[in-house]
Amino acid sequence: MQGSGRSVVTIGVYDGVHRGHQRVVERAVAVAGERGLRSVAVTFEPHPDEVVRPGSHPQRLTSPRRRAELLTGLGVDEIDVVEFTLELSRTSPADFAQSVLGERARAAVVVVGEDFVFGQGASGDVETLQTLGDKYDFEVDVVPMLNGVSSTAIRERIVAGDVEGAAAALGRPHRVEGVVVRGYQRGRQLGFPTANVETPQHTAIPADGVYAGWLECVPVANLPALYAGERWPAAISVGTNPTFEGVPRTVEAYALDRDDLELYGVHVGVDFAARLRGNTRFESIDALIEQIHADVAATRRLTT
Repeated sequence: MQGSGRSVVTIGVYDGVHRGHQRVVERAVAVAGERGLRSVAVTFEPHPDEVVRPGSHPQRLTSPRRRAELLTGLGVDEIDVVEFTLELSRTSPADFAQSVLGERARAAVVVVGEDFVFGQGASGDVETLQTLGDKYDFEVDVVPMLNGVSSTAIRERIVAGDVEGAAAALGRPHRVEGVVVRGYQRGRQLGFPTANVETPQHTAIPADGVYAGWLECVPVANLPALYAGERWPAAISVGTNPTFEGVPRTVEAYALDRDDLELYGVHVGVDFAARLRGNTRFESIDALIEQIHADVAATRRLTT
């Protein structure tokens, strides 16, 4: 971690940067401002669950890039990504407080939620942290939990297709990011060209169905910057497209009224506003096209 001087630190996985996380981070930023110190968000990569229990990696609500973007947007001065290893997972709460919070982050104040746990086997809690703060010269500021808001609960909503419930807990629409790749181009043949989004492993993708939302071009280093920052209302399809046989599960977004976009190789974000319907097998192409027109009309009403 770069920089010098003491800091106000908040620490957590922060997957999703949901409304509960936001309260904690905003408190850290406020305390840092009051004391004239740097605000630092300490996060972990890879996800601790995957290290402690290989194969159990939870679906990501935010990519590392998106997480950093959201934390920065909350006013954090610095983000310190700690490599989470098996060795770190076996560190005692005392050693963790000394090495990560004391020596690495140079914490003057540590701001955490009231459910914060740390150290080997999650054996340390807020009370432990306060005791260790006295030993390693940092204060502890505890922020009350926001009832019903957690990364686990949000993942459950997304798996169920409840993107509106997820958005309420996140404080914004759930976003899936990835690079646009060539698909079967059936949407173009039907008159609704879609961006086929290749999502990273462990992405939290909503249940199969059709959704209203938005498609946004996200500038990322070393990728084409076409349409950088542009955002369009979009009808979104998630699933295998049961009308056509042998199609792998995909996330596809049709930007309303735009059949001129060349998005191959562009990094995009797909924001989910509302679920319109489940996936259906249509008996004819004409019936499918008629339904797509209805989906586009519904999307227009919900997003413009």
